[in-house]
Amino acid sequence: MITKSALGFGAYELFQLMRDGTPRTRAELASLTGMARSTIGLRIDALRDLGLLIPVSDAASTGGRPSARIAFNPSARLVVAADIGATHTTIAITDLVGSTLAKVHKEGQIGNDPRRVLEELVETTKELLKQIGRLQSELIAVGIGLPGPVEHRSGRPSKPPLMPGWDGYDVPGTIQEHFPVPVLVDNDVNVMALGERATRTPEPENMVFVKVATGIGSGIISGGRLQRGEDGTAGDIGHIAVARGAGIACRCGNTGCLEAIAGGPAIAAEMRRAGLDVETIADVIALARDGDLTAIQGIRQAGRDVGQVLNTIVSVMNPSLISIGGSLSQAGEHLMAGIREVVYARSMPLATQHLTIELSHSGTEAGVAGASILAIEHALSPERLEAISDGTEEAAPLRNQSVAAG
Repeated sequence: MITKSALGFGAYELFQLMRDGTPRTRAELASLTGMARSTIGLRIDALRDLGLLIPVSDAASTGGRPSARIAFNPSARLVVAADIGATHTTIAITDLVGSTLAKVHKEGQIGNDPRRVLEELVETTKELLKQIGRLQSELIAVGIGLPGPVEHRSGRPSKPPLMPGWDGYDVPGTIQEHFPVPVLVDNDVNVMALGERATRTPEPENMVFVKVATGIGSGIISGGRLQRGEDGTAGDIGHIAVARGAGIACRCGNTGCLEAIAGGPAIAAEMRRAGLDVETIADVIALARDGDLTAIQGIRQAGRDVGQVLNTIVSVMNPSLISIGGSLSQAGEHLMAGIREVVYARSMPLATQHLTIELSHSGTEAGVAGASILAIEHALSPERLEAISDGTEEAAPLRNQSVAAG
């Protein structure tokens, strides 16, 4: 077992440097960090004992004995990433750089029975681990996105309108009955914002990810950090009152909410009143793609309604990017035209001169990608690495193997 002093100050910084995947010699690391070669050696030995750094098998020689190189070992541990939506669930096993090793997507209503949903998540995880020939003991963290407000400190949903039976439910505790690892739970749109940001090069410092689906919400990244607010409800734009919604009841108990007029079920209901034979928002989108003018106008109006709220966000936080995802984003430019129409017309020119409003790059993968990032960043934080290394957290040995440089 590594002692706390062996990991020590500087090991975490060294590890963050190595996470870019580039194999390096000890001399190169000493040059990059300014640490003494002896200190570098101690830090590398500590991280190798954790399995996080491994020797590279094909180090090039410049004459004489080749210099040994080391690299980050992304297969050292595994992460469970779960994107649980109102009508779907995606569960994946990823490595420590977020690469998906196995994944399953299931349709179905989330319902009001959290234990049933979470036990299904556990069983699916066990099945996926078997598929890839890995052990439960190799899991290092679980990340979960849920379609409603989440108290981030506890991981418990807080009065979620789409799933009232989940209010205050101990989601981390239920998962930890089966997998004794950290369980990170957040609002699904916050998680999607993390996943979307990771697809961008360079990663934007100030962006908003907007999910327009059964519900409407946003994930806000400001100064390069996800902003949750005091109680985890930052970005809950679906329940901001808008003028066109005056008097219309929302499932949250209030009236006039954006979600009550621009959420998927609300649009479908409005289109039925207009005479269209539709049941779901997917039916409305299909008609719009076929050129039905009523469906197109309904989706574009929903875009204007969303744009009215986003106009305020632009004035408050001045993002460089607004990324639109969720099931309604499949309507493409019909939705985007309405959003852009209002935001660019109503916002101050200085606030929009560098603003891009576009469809999500990550699409349906945003949630599971973000859940993986959420879990990885917590699991590889200095505090968690210290806990594993000094024995205050029980942990199975990390995978340790040689790899060839790519």
